[in-house]
Parts: sequence; C-alpha cells; structure tokens
Amino acid sequence: MSETRSMRIIIKLTLLLSLLAQSACSVNEVITAEETELDVAVTPADEGLLLDVGILEFDPGVPEANDPERTQIHSEIREAESRYLAYHLKSTMQGTGYWGAVRVLPSTQVFTDLIVSARIEESDGEFLKLMVSARDTSGQQWYSKEYEMQTGVSSYSDSRDRRLDPYQKVFNDIANDLHEFSQTLPPDYFRRLREISELKFFADMSPDAYGDYLSVDEDGLVSINRLPAENDPAVARLRQIRERDRLVVDMLNEHYANFYYGIAIPYSSYRKAAREEAVNYREVKRSAALQTLMGVVVLAGSLAVDTGDSSYSRQRMKQSLQGIGITEGFGAIMKGVTRNTEASIHVEAIKELAESFGAEAAPMVVNVEGEARRLTGTAAAQYEAWRKLLKELYESETGFSNTVDVGAPVRAPEPAT
Repeated sequence: MSETRSMRIIIKLTLLLSLLAQSACSVNEVITAEETELDVAVTPADEGLLLDVGILEFDPGVPEANDPERTQIHSEIREAESRYLAYHLKSTMQGTGYWGAVRVLPSTQVFTDLIVSARIEESDGEFLKLMVSARDTSGQQWYSKEYEMQTGVSSYSDSRDRRLDPYQKVFNDIANDLHEFSQTLPPDYFRRLREISELKFFADMSPDAYGDYLSVDEDGLVSINRLPAENDPAVARLRQIRERDRLVVDMLNEHYANFYYGIAIPYSSYRKAAREEAVNYREVKRSAALQTLMGVVVLAGSLAVDTGDSSYSRQRMKQSLQGIGITEGFGAIMKGVTRNTEASIHVEAIKELAESFGAEAAPMVVNVEGEARRLTGTAAAQYEAWRKLLKELYESETGFSNTVDVGAPVRAPEPAT
C-alpha cells in the first residue's frame, strides 16, 4: 500500500468518524403536534335519541413476560393510564352534547346502550397509539380502528391550554368518529337500543319473567321479541331498581374522577419527562451504535496500514498517523459503550418515575330498606358485590316493595390513621 494512500485512509476514516458522530447526535423533534377540532352540538339534541355510553377501563396492553428494559413499558404506568385515559375519553365525549350519560364502567355487566373499549398499543409521552372498538347493546359492532399521534414540544408547554390533554387529538378523533357513525343510524335504531338495554337489565334481575323478551341469533345479535306492558307494576319496580343501579355506577365514577384529578399533575410531569427521555434515549442509542461501528472501522483500517518504509522520517509519520487512527478508533468504541450506559441511565430515570398508583376505590355504603351495606375493594369488586346484593334482594320474598326503598349510595368515611 502506498504512503499517500495509507495517509488518506487514516485521515478520511478519522474525519468520517467525527462527522458521523456529530450527525448521530441530531434527532428531529416535532414542535407542534397535529390537532383535530372536536365536533360539538350547536343545539340540544332530542333526549329520547341520546344513547348512554359506557367506556371500559382500557386494556393496559402490557405484553406477557414483559421486559421493561427491552419494551420500555412499565406496568405501573400502564395500569394508571388504563383508567386515566378512559376517564378523559368520557369527559371529551360528555362535552360534545351528542350523548346521554357517559360513564367509565367497572364491569362488562353494566347494561348500557353503547360500549367503547380500547387497548393501549403505545404510550410513552411522545407517541400514543390506541386500538378502539365500539359495539352497541344489540351486539352490532360499529367499528374497530387504530388511532395514533405524536406529541410535540409545545404539547407540554406551560403556556398551553391546560384543559386539553397532550393526547387530545386522539380523543377528539374518537369522539368525532363515534358521532359520525351514529349519524348513519335511523332514529328508530336508537330507540330500539335503549329498549334492549332496559330489557337486558330486566332479564338479568328476573330471567324467568323477562328471559324470553329478547332473542340472540347465531351471530350474537340481539333482537326484541316483545315489550312489557307500560302499566305493569313489575316494570315500574324494575325501573326504580335500575335507577339505583345507575346511582351506584355514578358513585363509582366519582372514584375514577378522584383518581383522574389526583394523578393529573404527576402523570403530566411523567409524560413530559418520559418524552424527553425517549428523545434522549433514541439520540444516545443512535449515536452509540454509529460511534461503535465507526470506531471498529477506523481501528481496523488503521491496523491494516503498512508502516514499513525505507525512509525513517516517512516511517515515523505513517506510524504516528496509524497511532492516531487506532486511538480514535478505540476512543469511538469506548464512547459508544459509555453512551449505551447513558441510555440505561435514561431508562432507569423513566422507571423511577413509574410510581404505583392505587387501584382501591373508597368504600361505599348503600342503604337497602334501612340496612347499611358496606362495599369495599376495587371499583369492579364493589360493583360485583352490589349486583349480587341487588339480585339477592330482588329474589327474596321480602326484598323490594312496590316503592323500592334502596337508598342512594354514599362514600364511607376513611378510617383514621
């Protein structure tokens, strides 16, 4: 190999390493996230055509045998998000004026006109991806669709509208799509859905009396065989019981609301920090990989240079250039290792922010004909206990009188610590 060519190899590799290392430290960021305007009703809708909506706690989307080091998915955060994001969708939809009562549901056993479910595919403060499905009480699926967005630097700015979530675009998209789909349905369909929801509740409470009012075909679609007489005293009694059931669900929604507002500030701080960490992590990983690769190339190229020469001065120059190349190569490799270590530190910083948010709802006391019953545990556990109690009382001979005096639920005082 000629002297000139050897020198050029070392100089070019060293310069290339320097340029790539600098370019590796640049990760493009979105400054302002894309937005979607929320469609809001201009005039009040006919209340008889407003569907009640139930939003199930989101599926956290944590993979089985999850390795947070690899996936960057922390189960504590995802569990919190499954409730927080569900409640924010409730608030968004409730604010449009296109729906009846919108509730976060603790159980699939709550009978309501429309059920919305979602799985968190990605959520790291920067990117959000949800798989959302909507199915009405008749079993008809409205649609299943993936929603995604990327937040920007301004999404977490102190000067932003604090009423809007950094992920607001996705929530607006979902609310707009649900309303748009509902507009394709005839008014009679809305009335039928409300009737099916009511008959499902009746049949659940009294299967012998109301079990054959509905039928289900092989596709799982529900249809009405007949309707009960409006002057039937049993219907009036069951409607009163259903109103109490709704009060319990509303009370449990206070738990979701307290949880939502309680974690709003730390969760926002977490997402902002997680976004910054994610950007830094990508930058460090990209830089580390390139630096390590180029270090190996420079080192190999430098070691391959022939330093032999009849001229002592030229030999010394080539040996000196080779030494520079070897030093740069080793230095790049070590920088790559160091930056990989920095990447691990960023992951640890995210993990430290992943605090465990409580899942227990405040105890609830329900008054049933003068007798206080205390419900404890998670929102789902409390509702399950309530429905069991409700059925037992209905089925007992002395259960509900015609006036159905099931007192409104109240929160039990927290025990003194």
